[in-house]
Amino acid sequence: MEVIFNHLDVVWFVIVCVLFAGFFMLEGFDYGVGMLLPFIGKNDIERRQMINSVGPVWDGNQVWMITAGGATFASFPNVYATLFSGFYLALFLILAALIMRGISFEFRSKSANRTWRSLFDWLLFVGSLVPALVWGVAVGNMIQGTPIDAQQNFVGNLFTLFSPYTLLCGLAFVLVFIYHGAMYTSIKTVGAIAERARATALVEGVITAIGALILLAASFVCTDMFNNGLSLAAFIIAIVCFIISWICARVRHTGWGFIFSCATVIFVTIAYFAGLFPRIMVSSLNPAWSLTITNASSSPYTLHLMTIVALIFVPIVLLYQIWNYWRFRERISLEHLHY
Repeated sequence: MEVIFNHLDVVWFVIVCVLFAGFFMLEGFDYGVGMLLPFIGKNDIERRQMINSVGPVWDGNQVWMITAGGATFASFPNVYATLFSGFYLALFLILAALIMRGISFEFRSKSANRTWRSLFDWLLFVGSLVPALVWGVAVGNMIQGTPIDAQQNFVGNLFTLFSPYTLLCGLAFVLVFIYHGAMYTSIKTVGAIAERARATALVEGVITAIGALILLAASFVCTDMFNNGLSLAAFIIAIVCFIISWICARVRHTGWGFIFSCATVIFVTIAYFAGLFPRIMVSSLNPAWSLTITNASSSPYTLHLMTIVALIFVPIVLLYQIWNYWRFRERISLEHLHY
């Protein structure tokens, strides 16, 4: 325990990584279901099945994003200030999309009119696609580097954030989340929609695998993340987990396929955080101006207090969320539908 409290900046870097890994894993299949909704849901009943599959959990999953942001603010306030000021418009796009997404969940069933429901289905699609894409672009910027000056200020603009590599990261996030959502739909629904979701995962998984290999090669060229052996190992493990997931889907073991899909998202997140360490945001102007766990962290007292609070409350939150998923573990069949 004494060793932990002597390296709290490292501890909180790991905690932030865990929170983002949990967020991308849980919210990832939410986004995937939303992006797939207008395409594999062939009628209103099937689309209602898909929506009900995430109905009890989607808002809870978003709490991981809020918690990750709060943890970043408390443990690395300089990162929070630079990130949220420099990425302000990008994060505003995410917020606007999430509002659109929440409205779609709540208002879709307020009318039986086909046009009304179709409108909110497409709003749900956009509200899921935009955050997935922008989060990928944001992660790509953090590892490739952004214009941060000696005062830890972001000196670029919105268009600075979009480069071939960051757009490739955004596309990769979208592809992985679509696959993740298809696997989730295949284990949470029954009938034709479950089989269609599995078939979609098999086809889209091939595209995702090609995109992952391209991203791996681009990361070697455009970033230094693989200078850290742990980052390369985590990325390779992610690819192996994805292959196993796809094989499981192929032989109709979709439950195991979803588990390995979750592992894929987790190890990709670990790969990027390991590639960053000990940095948190890379400066493209001067490597010495990068924000690290040392120059961007809170005071030792703050980190100490936060660690005690985290040790008490994080297990409680995890137990509650595990119970929630267990409570709503049944597949969504016609008798479960709520309009």
